[in-house]
Amino acid sequence: RMDVNWEVNDLLKTAGRQAASFLTQMQATEALLEVRKFDAFNRMSAFVVHDLKNIVTQLSLMMKNAKRLSQNPEFQQDMLTTVENSLDKMRQMMMQLREGATPPGTAVGVNLGAIAQRIKAVAAARDRKLELELTGEVVTRGHEERLERVIGHVVQNAFDATSANGPVWLTLDRLGGQARIVVRDTGTGMSQDFIRDRLFKPFQTTKDAGMGIGAYESFQYVQELGGRIEVTSELGRGTTITILLPLFETRKESDLHLLETS
Repeated sequence: RMDVNWEVNDLLKTAGRQAASFLTQMQATEALLEVRKFDAFNRMSAFVVHDLKNIVTQLSLMMKNAKRLSQNPEFQQDMLTTVENSLDKMRQMMMQLREGATPPGTAVGVNLGAIAQRIKAVAAARDRKLELELTGEVVTRGHEERLERVIGHVVQNAFDATSANGPVWLTLDRLGGQARIVVRDTGTGMSQDFIRDRLFKPFQTTKDAGMGIGAYESFQYVQELGGRIEVTSELGRGTTITILLPLFETRKESDLHLLETS
């Protein structure tokens, strides 16, 4: 039996308390990480469910028009394009859920004109007309599928707020080193209070069957890319939503810009 003096005894007690404190902290950290993982998964699941709901709505409306426009070759082509794009989106969502993360790709150049053409085809397959205005090639930085969700969400909201034959415009151009996306409608409009207090908050919506996720998801991703969203609206007169994103410039374009400014 070894005698332990008071100094060694105090040292052992201190070490024991520190070890217990460390273990408690480690367990609390692990529990917090687990909670955060569940929160992240639940948030991502809400985004996926929202996007799936939109896809189901698109396909349902398209099928309603299919019988009436079955002999229209342009409609048939738009329908095939829409189905193909819908399948691609659903595969991306399944991969997103399986891997437990949203797709990265913020350093990739994305041609917004190609996205706009696909969104126009989806609108045509639903028997809605989207007036597309393109000013040259507009390329931004981001993930193509996520950017298409953002623009598609804004366009869909414009259609939802507008009568069946009401016009919706989508304009793409460049403004001061930024890509500018403008969606304009002549629909029901929104109050300034709703825009300020609720528009970009999760689970806030004016739609009976809405989830209040799309605007929040769009706002978050645009901010992630270093962009911003501007909203002007008037009740009974319509809404204009402007999305500004950094342009994606190739090395050649950047060098040319430096020569012009030097």
